[in-house]
This record gives sequence, C-alpha cells and structure tokens, in this order.
Amino acid sequence: MLASWSGHERRCTRPTAGPRIAIDALLAVYNIPRISQVQLIYRATLADPAIAAGPESLEVAMFNWDDIPWHDLAFPSVRWALEQYRARTGQAAFPPASNPPPPVEGL
Repeated sequence: MLASWSGHERRCTRPTAGPRIAIDALLAVYNIPRISQVQLIYRATLADPAIAAGPESLEVAMFNWDDIPWHDLAFPSVRWALEQYRARTGQAAFPPASNPPPPVEGL
C-alpha cells in the first residue's frame, strides 16, 4: 500500500513547492473531522534541493530546526508532523503517529 500512496504523495508536493522527494516511511495519520480530512504524512528527504513557490504557495523556504517560525505555521497538523519527525529522528522503524491528545484545561 505504501508504494501506491508514495506516488500520490510525490505528486501532491509538486504544486506546492516543486520538490522531488524520496519517501522513507509513513510518519503519521491525522484525523481532522472538522474539515472532513484524514491526512497521511510521510517522512521523506529531498532528492533535489531545488524548491520554488508554486500556484498554491506565495513563498517557500528551508529552515534550520531552531529557526522554524512556529508562530507562523498555518495548520496544527504541520506542527504535529514536525514534532513527530523530530521525535523519530534516527529511528528506522516506528508505528505511525496519530493526533496528539487535546490539551487538558487548567494544566
């Protein structure tokens, strides 16, 4: 199943930022019911470092981890995926992550 999704995911990244990627593993599956989406997030590397803004993005940029503009991320699932990526760095095999638990009031 991963191979069939991998081709789809490669195509989905092209209109956004133009990269060619090499997919490594399924990183996470996020259920976003308020917008009727299930997001499959893959861990991948750039096969070609060339990136550029496309019709679905005004600008794109590469950041070092400490320079990621966390407050400017548009979607919670982007933050979740970045955090899951960081937590799994160096792991060859792992189960896909899912939505983080909701915050607990008063903590």
